[in-house]
Amino acid sequence: MFKVTIDGAETEVEPGTSILQAARKIGGSHVPPAMCYYSKLKGSGGKCRVCLVRVAAGSEKDPRPMPKLVASCVTPVQDGMVVENLNSPEVLEARRGVVEFLLLNHPLDCPICDQAGECHLQDLGFEHGREGTRYQEGRRTFKPIDIGPYIKLHMTRCILCYRCTMVADQLTPNRVHGIIWRGEVSEISTYIENSIDNEFSGNMIDVCPVGALTDNTFRFKSRVWFTKPYDAHRDCPTCSGKVVLWNHGNEIYRVTGRKDEYGELEDFICNTCRFEKKEMSDWTIEGPRNINRHSVIGQNHYEAPYQGLLRAGRSLPPKKDLLAAKTQEVQN
Repeated sequence: MFKVTIDGAETEVEPGTSILQAARKIGGSHVPPAMCYYSKLKGSGGKCRVCLVRVAAGSEKDPRPMPKLVASCVTPVQDGMVVENLNSPEVLEARRGVVEFLLLNHPLDCPICDQAGECHLQDLGFEHGREGTRYQEGRRTFKPIDIGPYIKLHMTRCILCYRCTMVADQLTPNRVHGIIWRGEVSEISTYIENSIDNEFSGNMIDVCPVGALTDNTFRFKSRVWFTKPYDAHRDCPTCSGKVVLWNHGNEIYRVTGRKDEYGELEDFICNTCRFEKKEMSDWTIEGPRNINRHSVIGQNHYEAPYQGLLRAGRSLPPKKDLLAAKTQEVQN
């Protein structure tokens, strides 16, 4: 086992473990952000450069610092390595620069983007973004297009993390889309006259960290924080059948895979579960989904509707009086 220290916290990991995975073992603020890395997709990482860290000591045998910042998602740990994440002003400044670069062409259309509220770039921009942009050149723009019966592609929002192409390579038999052109004109597109209609194509939506790939069956239907997520499952011959139902009342607005605290899918699900099973009778409900994140979904607290409502000394009102109690709170 290798010992590695990240921002003063020490942990032991297996040889070959990346710095990012070691940080995730510690958890909390020690974990660098990541936009392109996805632990379940082979070959991911090293593209967005958001997870840059400073290696203050390479190893116990060679304690010299590394000369440059490194991408933590593709850099393996060494025994005795000392890493600085939030403790390094150099890292924070570089991360601000990377976020500024990612936002060069990204439109500020969060008010109309279906990814708002669960967008990793939104969180990253809030934590490390600058107040204004220094970019004066014209932004590249694309019209939204359908790249399959269920998926809408809006390339203007894409940050070229390559996750969707890796899903197609590793989960589907025949990939019909990829990255075309090079440099700043690179874009995701399907091959001529082809559309994405394989059974696991919907997972491209779940792995996309921004709003470039959206669900046509959910598009503009509701804000994500107005829906209630529930864990549910069904007997599915194609996938695990373990999903999250996003309900509005008794209506299922969308179905997604279950994600961990880092926004990565626990299991990939098929299109039948995702797009075609929208009736409550199709599912066995397990209970409310615990969204343990700092996003607006996590602030919904629908499983504890009175949290933060009452002032000290006030009694708990019955559920039917919740709206009246909140109205009275505003008036007071």
